[in-house]
Amino acid sequence: MLKYFAAFEVFFEENLPKLFLHFKSYSLTPDIYLIDWIFTLYSKSLPLDLACRVWDVFCRDGEEFLFRTGLGILRLYEDILLQMDFIHIAQFLTKLPEDITSEKLFTCIAAIQMQNSNKKWAQVFASLMKDNKEGDKNHSPALKS
Repeated sequence: MLKYFAAFEVFFEENLPKLFLHFKSYSLTPDIYLIDWIFTLYSKSLPLDLACRVWDVFCRDGEEFLFRTGLGILRLYEDILLQMDFIHIAQFLTKLPEDITSEKLFTCIAAIQMQNSNKKWAQVFASLMKDNKEGDKNHSPALKS
C-alpha cells in the first residue's frame, strides 16, 4: 500500500500543489484518508448512488480510477480544505458531505491529469515497485555475507 500512496502523492502534488503543501505542513499523509476510501471502494465516504457510479467506472478503467476519484474529491473540496487544520481535514475526509452532486464530482475527476513527466499512473507505480525491489536486493541479508 505504501507504493500506492507514494504514486498517489506524485499525482496529488502535480494536480493540486497548494493543497498538497497544506497537507504536508500538517504531516497529513494519504494513509489517513485514502486507505478507507480505497478499501471500501468509497462506499463509506460517498453517498451510495455516487459510490455505485465510481464502481462502474472502476470496473471499466481499473485501479487508476480509484486514485483519480480520490484526487477528484480533493479538488472538489480544495478551497474548504485549505481553510482547515489537521483534525478538521481528517474528520471531513472521513465522512464527506451528503450533498455531493455527481456532476460536480465527476467534473472534478475528469479534470485530474494522471500523467507526470510523460508517465502515466501504471508507469509511475511500476517505477516505484522497481525501486522497491532494487532496494530490497541492496538490503538483503544474503547479499551482505
